[in-house]
Amino acid sequence: MTWRTREFSASAWEHIAGIRERIEQLPLLTQLADGTLEPRRFVEYIVQDDFYLRGYSRALALLAARAPHAKARSFWAQSAGEAVAAEKLMHDALLNDPLLRSAPHAAAPSPTTRGYVNFIQTAVAYDPYPVGVAAVLPCYWVYAQVGLDLAERAGAVENHPYGTWVAAYADPAFQETTAVAIELLDEAAEATDDATRTVMLDTFADATRYEELFWERSHCLEAWTL
Repeated sequence: MTWRTREFSASAWEHIAGIRERIEQLPLLTQLADGTLEPRRFVEYIVQDDFYLRGYSRALALLAARAPHAKARSFWAQSAGEAVAAEKLMHDALLNDPLLRSAPHAAAPSPTTRGYVNFIQTAVAYDPYPVGVAAVLPCYWVYAQVGLDLAERAGAVENHPYGTWVAAYADPAFQETTAVAIELLDEAAEATDDATRTVMLDTFADATRYEELFWERSHCLEAWTL
């Protein structure tokens, strides 16, 4: 997909090129693509993502309350409700899959999950609105790109055990939602000053690094080592 980027979002995407390259090589994603990922590692990822989404939805709701115009308020509020609820339903369905439902998983969020949630919530609550948008966006954009890549690579695998999850993130509706989020990032950047745009770039990169760590630490079963 060709994202509808403007000057700021294009520079932000290029700013994280190195992190994106590392993400492409993460064991969780490469094994997910070819269908060889152990069920317990996939379930641990889903469980940690569920912990993450609980905090992320609160951050989106707060971002909606701070948004400067109706379009942004509506988008972030809908994202906090319908989109997150739909993803949680998908997680529940996957956890009831015969392949996955008996796999052990952690009962609490890992340090990385807690750190990522705290980072986003702090940015949304205490930094200017444009910085909050930069903090939440990698969860849309990086996931959307990963979803497209996974769908292409997993499509060659017959009876892929995680096909439902892969298909969900490559769904055109999710891709379009991501495009709107990118548009709101550019609008926020264009309405602020250079100093804030610099903070936005740093925040966008930090959130992307948390995305990388989230996948990496889930695969390592970090929550089990506490």
